[in-house]
Amino acid sequence: MDRGPGVTARLAGAAVPPRRLTLRRWVSGGLALLGLSLCGLVLLGAVGVSTGPGAGLLGLAFAVLPLGIVVPAFLWVDRLESEPRRLLLLAFVWGAVVATAVALVANTGTMAIIAGTTGADPTSLGAVLVAPVVEETAKGTGVLLVLRRHRREFDGVVDGLVYAGLCAAGFAFGENILYLGRAFNEAGAEGLVATLVLRGVVGPFAHPIFTCCTGIGLGVAAFTRSRVLRVLAPLLGWLVAVALHAAWNLSAVAGLEGFVTGYLFMQVPIFAVFVGLATWARRREARIVVTELGRYARAGWLTDVDVAMLGSVAARRAARSWARGAGGLRLQSAMVTFQDAASDLAMLRHRMQLGDVDDHVLAEERRLLTAMMECRAQFVGSRAL
Repeated sequence: MDRGPGVTARLAGAAVPPRRLTLRRWVSGGLALLGLSLCGLVLLGAVGVSTGPGAGLLGLAFAVLPLGIVVPAFLWVDRLESEPRRLLLLAFVWGAVVATAVALVANTGTMAIIAGTTGADPTSLGAVLVAPVVEETAKGTGVLLVLRRHRREFDGVVDGLVYAGLCAAGFAFGENILYLGRAFNEAGAEGLVATLVLRGVVGPFAHPIFTCCTGIGLGVAAFTRSRVLRVLAPLLGWLVAVALHAAWNLSAVAGLEGFVTGYLFMQVPIFAVFVGLATWARRREARIVVTELGRYARAGWLTDVDVAMLGSVAARRAARSWARGAGGLRLQSAMVTFQDAASDLAMLRHRMQLGDVDDHVLAEERRLLTAMMECRAQFVGSRAL
């Protein structure tokens, strides 16, 4: 596993980026911040014009409530191999600010063109044919960017579900501010409560389920060796997301009877399938952790007890509790770092088994192993053992 001093020297040199690369990163970061700011201004302007400041703030307060259901659900899926918080926040912000602003501009502009060219009311047509394409593209782009810019943190279907779910949760949050504010202006407290029930209680997982189809496709593409699947899987996932979104909007514009029928015979079964898929994906990830870390156990890095603990969420939680009781926050922190590094190592090794091996990957493997052993040495020698 040791590549020798020559490789070490090259990696050490590569760790310091050239000035041009540093400048490029500053420029790209500045452009990203500028784009985010412009999208934020678009969203604030839309809220101000559509609802007014008072109703907009009220909509903001109530739009937070569904997040208490949706966000913890996706964090539960992500508990075994947790993603970096900065990327989870990035996915949410992309959905809440960028995707929402893009959808507002694109949907409004397209509907204006439809009204100007046909003279017809574009509301229903736009909701079924335009909005699903625009919104699923805007949300899916955020997940795609995470995959392209942070490939080492995108470890398959589970990560696709998590990033897509949080991106869509952010989008629904941004949309709900507008919908709730408008409902309050039009029908007062009763309208606000009715809208909150429909969007926050009856269908809080609608947007996440749609976009998770794209996330699953990107998760498959991240690990397949087939060049064809790398293209077809995300495309198929996006098409399914658009189709489900269009069907949901069609049921909404078909009146109360159409909405109830669509909810019972489409949304409920799809939600059940989604829960089953998320559970399967999480269990599959646990099997990958046990399988890949088992290789290190056979090589003497870990014990079978370590591997069994690292492959179970409940056992991990018990190990953290034991560490807290045995050595306080210091030992608990060592256990958490050990578990996180082990999960990252298992997924890295899984990629290596699929042929993703180069000097940087081998250096990352060595770094993770070193971090694990340093942390493990702290709690293995504890008198509480």
